[in-house]
Amino acid sequence: MHLFKTKIGLLRILGFLEGVSLLILVFVAVPMKYYYGNHFVSKTLGPVHGALFLLFLFMALLVGLQKKWTFKTGLLVFVACFIPFGTFYLDNKIFSKIQSAA
Repeated sequence: MHLFKTKIGLLRILGFLEGVSLLILVFVAVPMKYYYGNHFVSKTLGPVHGALFLLFLFMALLVGLQKKWTFKTGLLVFVACFIPFGTFYLDNKIFSKIQSAA
């Protein structure tokens, strides 16, 4: 697959996985933990999401240095990964355009 061949492609995949894991944590795991007392999903997915989050940030740093992002773009990428649906926004507005231009 073409996405695995470039850093921006890998960043897009990591962004998707990180975004999905954040959504599952926020909308499934947290309600299950606090309303139903079921900690299984948060205990299982929490570390996975943490690893995906760190990998996403590391890859974003590499891509940002390679593509010479402005401070504003780098800050937007950093802040967006804390917001549900933020990585999907990044993929649509920034990453897909970078990849298609390459």
